[in-house]
Amino acid sequence: MASPSNSAPRLAFASAPTAAARAARHKLEKLYGSVPPAQADIVVALGGDGLMLQTLHRQIHRGVPIYGMNLGTIGFLMNTYREAGLLQRLRKARKVSLNPLRMVAVNTRGRAFEVIAINEVSLLRSSRQTARIAVSVDGRKRLPDLYCDGVLVATPAGSTAYNLSAHGPILPLGAELLALTPINAFRPRRWRGALLPRHSKVELMVLDPRKRPVAAAADSVEIANVVKVTVTEASDIGLTLLFDPEHDLEERILKEQFDP
Repeated sequence: MASPSNSAPRLAFASAPTAAARAARHKLEKLYGSVPPAQADIVVALGGDGLMLQTLHRQIHRGVPIYGMNLGTIGFLMNTYREAGLLQRLRKARKVSLNPLRMVAVNTRGRAFEVIAINEVSLLRSSRQTARIAVSVDGRKRLPDLYCDGVLVATPAGSTAYNLSAHGPILPLGAELLALTPINAFRPRRWRGALLPRHSKVELMVLDPRKRPVAAAADSVEIANVVKVTVTEASDIGLTLLFDPEHDLEERILKEQFDP
């Protein structure tokens, strides 16, 4: 993972706003030096999975590898925090490549918003009324009228997050699939979602948006009062995460499927 000259890679550090993460960043910058993120060969993220997602979004158009160390709660996407031996860990780290999702959401005023999502795109009702959503895949209507609290499209990397909480399937990283998962489906009550090829185009039409308003979210970016949401894989954007050999993300995703 060294720079082309085989010298030590130039590092930038990003930290969560907690006292522990800020203190760790200060120590690591003293130990290893730092450059601005725009000049870095590797960005080291210190915090939890939320900070990792934030860092990935900030570096999304640079494609610089991100190496996370856990100073948060779950840290599914993070390596173990240790101050010593960081450069050696970076040299031995395994690359995991990800493609995010591209959401195009149109609101009731006809305005379109394009947002990138690394974990998932989700639609959620904005009132006490049940949402009504028509679901089409690759131009073919699959569900003409889904009554639900919402519905989401998740990437393999995001399948263990909100998607899993909504009882959606966990997807191995190499599965080349997306998870289409309902959130509290009332009708058809037995529909549990679908597995879609990664290059699928998913169109979600909000039926009766005035009476039953719906908001769309791409990770943490929310668009209110949507009438149509289109979700595709952003194949033109590649993200790279770095993991210690003993922290195998694919193994962690597999293990999640057998946890009681």
